[in-house]
Amino acid sequence: LASLGGSAVGLLSYETLVHAVAGAVGSATAMTVFFPLDTAKSRLQVDEKRKSNSTPIILAEIAKEEGFQSLYRGWLPVISSLCCSNFVYFYTFNSLKKLTASGRGKSRPGKDLLIGIAAGVVNVIMTTPMWVVNTRLKLQGAKFRNERLHQTHYRGMFDAFSQIMANEGIGTLWNGTLPSLILVLNPAVQFMFYEAMKRKAGRGGRKISSAEIFLIGAIAKAIATTATYPLQTVQAILRFGQHRGDGKSGVIGSLSNISSLLMDRIRRNGVLGLYKGLEAKLLQTVLTAALMFVVYEKITAATFKVMRLNKKLKQ
Repeated sequence: LASLGGSAVGLLSYETLVHAVAGAVGSATAMTVFFPLDTAKSRLQVDEKRKSNSTPIILAEIAKEEGFQSLYRGWLPVISSLCCSNFVYFYTFNSLKKLTASGRGKSRPGKDLLIGIAAGVVNVIMTTPMWVVNTRLKLQGAKFRNERLHQTHYRGMFDAFSQIMANEGIGTLWNGTLPSLILVLNPAVQFMFYEAMKRKAGRGGRKISSAEIFLIGAIAKAIATTATYPLQTVQAILRFGQHRGDGKSGVIGSLSNISSLLMDRIRRNGVLGLYKGLEAKLLQTVLTAALMFVVYEKITAATFKVMRLNKKLKQ
C-alpha cells in the first residue's frame, strides 16, 4: 500500500505539474520567437525541388511569394502541438523520475537516459496525430516547386482531423510514428556527447562556467540533430503524406518505406539531399532549446520559491 501511495504521489504531485507547465510554456515561447526558422526547415524537407538552401534566402522567397504572414502559417496548430508534446514529455519524465528514485541521493546518467527514452515513447504515441495535422496546416497554401505534391484544403485543426479520418482513415493520424520512435534516440546521442565534453572540460577539478555549459549543450544538440536529420526529413514527408499516386504516406511508416524514402531522396538529390534544410533546423534547434530552458528554469525556480514561501507562512 505504501508503494502504491508513493506511486500516486509521483504521478500526481504538484511539483511534477509545475515542471510540465513550465516546459510547455518555455517551448511555446521559444518556438514563437524562432517560428520562421521552422517554416524554412519544413519547406526544405518536404519540397525537394526548391533550389535555395540558405535559410535567409528561403525566408525571403517565402515572404516575397506568399506574404510575410506566411512565415507564421500554421503557428496555432504548431504551438498547440508543442505545448501538449512538452507537457506530456516533462510530466512523464518527472513522474518516472520520482517513481524510480532510489533514495540514495544521486540519479545515475544511465537511469535518466532510460527514463528520457520512455518519456519520449509515451510522448510520440500520444501526440503524433497533432503533429501530422500541424505539418499539413503549416504547408497548406505553400507554393511548391515539386509538382508531385498536392495541396490540402482544411479550415482549421478540427476540420483537418475530421477530413483525414473520413478520407484517409484514422491510422493516417499516426503517419511517421516509426521514425518518430527511432528519433527518441536523438536526446540519447545529445546526452552522450554532452557528458563526454563536460568531463573533458572539467578535467582536474576545473570549474566549468555557465557559458561553457551553454556551448557544450549547443554542440551536443547540433551533433545529435545532424546524426538523426535524415530520419527527421522522412518523418516530415510521412506526416505530410500528400504525394501524388506514390503511396508514400504509410500508416506508421515501415522500415522498408523509410528505406525507400531515403534511397529515393539520395537518387534524386545525392546524399546531401538527406540534409536539405539542416541549416535552418540547426539554427532553430539550438536557439529554441536554449531559450526554452531559460524560460523553463525561470518559471520552475519562481514557482518553487513561492511554494516554499507559502509553506513557511502556513507554519
